Amino acid sequence: MQQLDLQVIDKALQWVADGHDVWLCTVLSTYGSAPRAPGALLVARADGAHVGSLSGGCVEEEFLASLAQGDLQAPAQIIRYGETDDDRRRLRLPCGGVLQVLVEHHRPSEAWHDHLLTLQAALQGQRRLLRRVDLTTGEAELLPDQGGEQTRICGEQAEIRIGPALRLLLAGVSPVAQACASFARALGCEVIACDPREEMHGMLIEGIEVQPVLPSVFIEAGGCHESTAVVALTHDPRIDDLALMEAVRTPAFYIGAMGSRQTSAKRAERLQRVGGLSAEQIERIHMPIGLDLGSKTPAEIALSVMADVLRVYRGKSRDAL
Repeated sequence: MQQLDLQVIDKALQWVADGHDVWLCTVLSTYGSAPRAPGALLVARADGAHVGSLSGGCVEEEFLASLAQGDLQAPAQIIRYGETDDDRRRLRLPCGGVLQVLVEHHRPSEAWHDHLLTLQAALQGQRRLLRRVDLTTGEAELLPDQGGEQTRICGEQAEIRIGPALRLLLAGVSPVAQACASFARALGCEVIACDPREEMHGMLIEGIEVQPVLPSVFIEAGGCHESTAVVALTHDPRIDDLALMEAVRTPAFYIGAMGSRQTSAKRAERLQRVGGLSAEQIERIHMPIGLDLGSKTPAEIALSVMADVLRVYRGKSRDAL
């Protein structure tokens, strides 16, 4: 999903450099069932050329038809698709879904080109940004991201969080880690696995080769950015503890370790005594990892882990579930 967003921004940059007007569309919210999540992007030219996706195809057709008729000339506007019964029949949105889409019309300019370059760097880089668009003037600014919902409307402004793809760093290989990788790939995450144990050399997880290094070494070398989740799932303190000690010194948004409450308490004491971690650093670690779903099997535990990772990534408290 994030890779598709990067293709959208890359193509927008190319078209702006060639002197084209572009329409940048962002899914702001969905009600009911919808194929794309808030934050999904599409860019189009007046002639109908486009890259990206807002739904399964029907909403795109409706948008491009409006564009061909000369509509959507405002600097910024919000369009709702699927709101009426006629819309739902025509667009074939599943389960009564409704999409709210921000449509921006930008003419080629140096300022707009620079704005797109910053978006490109955010998607490729190591920090998240908050993109704030004035719904009256279409002016957009980029601010440091403080977390929260992926998108929201605040009065006459739309706010969209943008940044690198969610990265799942598997600190060691285990059956739970393998199941986590499968869920993560289905969610569109980047998956990286590190394990120095000789028996893991050459192993593939979801088509990705396990890197034969300690996770702590990979993390220390800059392997974590603000959209990284570090999950330690081996029960091997030589791998798990070292990874946790390095991870708390990074901007990773989620750090977790598998184990019972008793095991987690012993780990916390060990990390403080041996690793020198402060109470604040230990507080960053989700121990036990995941949501309490009563999970037993590796797949069930992995489901609870990835659900908790996504909860934190979306800025949801446990009480809000």
